Amino acid sequence: MMSIEALRVRHVAASPEGRRHDLDWLRVLAFGMLIFYHVGMFYVTWDWHVKSPSASSFFEPAMLLVNPWRLALLFFISGVAIRFATDKVPLRRFLPKRVLRLFIPIVFGMLIVVMPQAYVEMRFKGETEVGLWRFFIDYATFRQEFSIITPTWNHLWYVVYILVYTLLLAPFLTVLRRLSGRPAGALLSWIGARPRLYPLVLPALPFLVYRLVLDPYFPTTHALADDWANHAHNLTILLYGFVVAKNQVFWRLVDKTFATAVVLAVSLGMLSLAVRLGWTGVPPDEMLQTAVRIGRIFYAWAVIVALLGLSQRWLDRPGTALRYLTDAVFPYYILHQTIIVVLGYWLIPYRLPALEEAAIIIGATLSGCVLGYEVIRRVLVLRPLFGLPWRRNSDRNGVAIEGGLAPAGLRSPSC
Repeated sequence: MMSIEALRVRHVAASPEGRRHDLDWLRVLAFGMLIFYHVGMFYVTWDWHVKSPSASSFFEPAMLLVNPWRLALLFFISGVAIRFATDKVPLRRFLPKRVLRLFIPIVFGMLIVVMPQAYVEMRFKGETEVGLWRFFIDYATFRQEFSIITPTWNHLWYVVYILVYTLLLAPFLTVLRRLSGRPAGALLSWIGARPRLYPLVLPALPFLVYRLVLDPYFPTTHALADDWANHAHNLTILLYGFVVAKNQVFWRLVDKTFATAVVLAVSLGMLSLAVRLGWTGVPPDEMLQTAVRIGRIFYAWAVIVALLGLSQRWLDRPGTALRYLTDAVFPYYILHQTIIVVLGYWLIPYRLPALEEAAIIIGATLSGCVLGYEVIRRVLVLRPLFGLPWRRNSDRNGVAIEGGLAPAGLRSPSC
């Protein structure tokens, strides 16, 4: 009987060329976490669209641990997906399809799905008292009478960014493919021959530069035009995913450093949280805060490596549930935040106990996503509005086919 170790090594060697069920599962789990994260945004003290009367700092430690890596992981997976998709079909076929699959949901989402979020947010802030239809007319005709720019894309900013990044990278895909071969393999082999901390430190250095050079001057806005630091982070991690997608040296390196990545991620995460929450008793002066910000960069990459290692060891399993959720991810993503924001706003006057209120919101959000998807996937005209193909794709290679975000693909408190 083949040993577990032999099975694992064989999988690591073969998986980059086959179906990446592990990354499909990882993406599905990340999007599932996003639903709970946005429910949490209703309850923490950070600024958001609407806030619960029970808002407190109770959930903030957990959300602080998730913030540094949750979107970076998704941009990395999107980079891997784009590589598989563009290797499968010519760019001239991939690009028009990708643009339509993302652009249509963006426009529809901004005008119809996100509009109720903006409406209840403006009512919550006391900026409007008109009815929904009157608000929609002002919202859709660019009448800037609010504290936010309308129409807005809110949580759909991720889809906008994936679309823009795909268009930006399209002319360079041939060069990137060449770099992902021997040059990337040689570099990764050199890194892998060093102590195990090297793969967990060196790839994070560009993000450290962005943190020190760009972040202080370009705060995250998700407004596309002025979000330069965020673009630097997102594009770099997306490029990482594209370049290493089929590089067997990288995936073996992930497997080799898995245990070290877990230890480093836990250590840096707990240390960062202890300083941020004052558990150390040390006054949070500027030097200490800077050290924590630097540590969070390496923490984020260590978590990503740990999750990649975990998924390729234990999540590389196809199945009916994965096929269903792979198709459902994009519609769930489009729908979930509107349900949370609108229902949360509607519940505010009732001042329910926090646990009861949260249970209602979580239950209604999950139910709304499930029911919404069941309707969307059955109604031909609705499918492209939510990023699904006109007809169900009979080829089931997951990440290897779909690429980017839709339907196989999706951070900061402001989202």
